[in-house]
Amino acid sequence: MKQKNIIKRRLQETITDRLFKGKVIIILGARQVGKTTLVEHILSDLDYPFIELNGDEADVRELLADTTSTRLQAIVGRNKIVFIDEAQRINNTGITLKLFADKLKEVQVIATGSSSFELTAKINEPLTGRKYQFQLFTPSYLEMVDHHGLLTENRLLEHRLIFGYYPEIITHPGEERELLQLVSDSFLYKDLLLLEDVTKPILFEKLLKALALQLGSEVSFNELARLTGANHQTVEKYITLLEKAFVIFRLPAFSRNVRNEIRKGKKFYFYDNGIRNAIIKNFQLPSQRTDMGPLWENFLISERMKSLAHMGLAVDRYFWRTTQQQEIDYIEESAQSLTAWKFNWNVKEKARIPKTFTRAYPDAVCSAVTPENVMEFLTGNIDNQAES
Repeated sequence: MKQKNIIKRRLQETITDRLFKGKVIIILGARQVGKTTLVEHILSDLDYPFIELNGDEADVRELLADTTSTRLQAIVGRNKIVFIDEAQRINNTGITLKLFADKLKEVQVIATGSSSFELTAKINEPLTGRKYQFQLFTPSYLEMVDHHGLLTENRLLEHRLIFGYYPEIITHPGEERELLQLVSDSFLYKDLLLLEDVTKPILFEKLLKALALQLGSEVSFNELARLTGANHQTVEKYITLLEKAFVIFRLPAFSRNVRNEIRKGKKFYFYDNGIRNAIIKNFQLPSQRTDMGPLWENFLISERMKSLAHMGLAVDRYFWRTTQQQEIDYIEESAQSLTAWKFNWNVKEKARIPKTFTRAYPDAVCSAVTPENVMEFLTGNIDNQAES
């Protein structure tokens, strides 16, 4: 029964294919999204001896910090794979990983990190040309369709909009509110507040709440500074920390041809709907909420981001708005195409693409996304046209 509940991650096969190709494998992602579980599943499917080391443990940090290749060989012994969890906690971890790559070529190293600003800063220069790097998100809509079928996942759609996709939330039905508060309290208010750059914890919490309440709206650093009583520089610094900790991500404004397009605007979205709702302590049902539009928008954009990552596609992503409040929720641009979407939670509501946009960008493909065609949107097979 336990095996049946395991959610297979699409990244598992990708990482397995990269093993023993002479590079360190780095997996980044927020705490509790399943990095350790993913690696343990990969290791359990292999017939190689391995050693697991956790950077949260003081003796492991001491063992791996400022080490030598001879010492590393002694630590590894006859094991063929070394799994270093929470590698950002280890001093000079970039140099340690470089020694593995250069001196212990027959050993495959897999390292995970829960904050890109800590781990990436330590490994980028030492591991140039020596690493495969991946980002693990919370389980996605498509992974859950793989897990228990399209019908079941679509029946859970409203639930996902409120509680999100953290693994512990998915696997413990009935305990979502309590567990989400625990996740958000430990991840947001304990782990992040330990960072030396966060010197004003009360301001940090105010900023998180302000971003959560302005979900789906264009955000100004000056406006956030006014709302939180902070200066512009502090707000910008804390937002950067939240981005690098995989709490939020930004969407810039798209502008090319129209004089009154918003050119420097930005919106912020949360990687997970449940974390956003935990911040504002609102777990009401969709029928009782006034923010279903922003929640639907956040869900679709974050899930599309996961899908693009799964497919290995790189596109530029935007929203579009004019000073007259004409708006398109989401745009993707690649060398080959420009695609625009309007998001409607209400399936009966007609999605309309502003004529200002279609005249300026006549080659753009414009579509609408409702709860009836989520699968098509996330797999790139959507073909219904929105009205202009």
